[in-house]
Amino acid sequence: MQLDPKVLMTIKTLPLLAKTVIDGFMNGFNKSTVKGPGLEFSQYRSYQPGDDLRWLDWRMFARSDRYYIRESEVETSISVKFLVDASASMNHDDNGIKKIDYARFLAASLAYLVNLQGDAAGLYVFQDGGLFTLSSKADPQHLQRIYYQLDHIKANGTFTKPAHYKELFAGSGRKELLVFITDMYQTDGEIYKVLDSLAAMKHEVIVFHLMGKNELDFDFKGYSALEDLETGETIEIDTQQARKTYKETLDSHLASIRMQLIAKHIVYRMIDTSQPLDEALRAFLVQRKKGI
Repeated sequence: MQLDPKVLMTIKTLPLLAKTVIDGFMNGFNKSTVKGPGLEFSQYRSYQPGDDLRWLDWRMFARSDRYYIRESEVETSISVKFLVDASASMNHDDNGIKKIDYARFLAASLAYLVNLQGDAAGLYVFQDGGLFTLSSKADPQHLQRIYYQLDHIKANGTFTKPAHYKELFAGSGRKELLVFITDMYQTDGEIYKVLDSLAAMKHEVIVFHLMGKNELDFDFKGYSALEDLETGETIEIDTQQARKTYKETLDSHLASIRMQLIAKHIVYRMIDTSQPLDEALRAFLVQRKKGI
């Protein structure tokens, strides 16, 4: 089943939308495990001074006259922070689908999955120069708070100023996964700077870069006025004459973003907002499983 973004727009509540997208095909996403005492046996290893004697396997000792520690896999809870770029450029519309709507659907679906697995989810919205913060928790009521806030996001103003990053960088000291949904529109490298700081904290960072199909194809007709949604500046161009130069420049721009993020050890995924959401997520998960 493919869920066209226009079909998703007709689903009135985010909880139902998230459940529709996720149920049935994403079980097991980002299940994290560590070796340690637990219920599901994993392997034996030789005893080392300092090991907890409760996990010595006495049957193995009786058979081999050597001490072995019984290791099992136990699930660990991680904190997943959803970072949503809600600056004005996210109002870009392609055939009735705005980037901010796609970002809302994507974050809600993944938050539902995170909660389903018992992990903690939090929400951070970059909007109008400031930062909205909803710290990570792992309970169903908190998921409803995330849905509520996502429902009420309005893309506006510029990207968040660095003075407001304090709460974003505050953590509990445990492992975190940061999922950043953005259009990568920046005037002075501000998005690269915040990603640099997040990557330096040794957390895993994933960037979903949203692009409209009309941006990728540049299929406008005749003379068109293009507007910068954050500054209000407009330019008029002959789209047919400008198409070749535009596409060459765009290809170079996208390649540069990809290379810069890979160099920072950040996972990068560009999504065309006309793409069915479940298809986009499935492709991303397959990519992760292959370690690409």
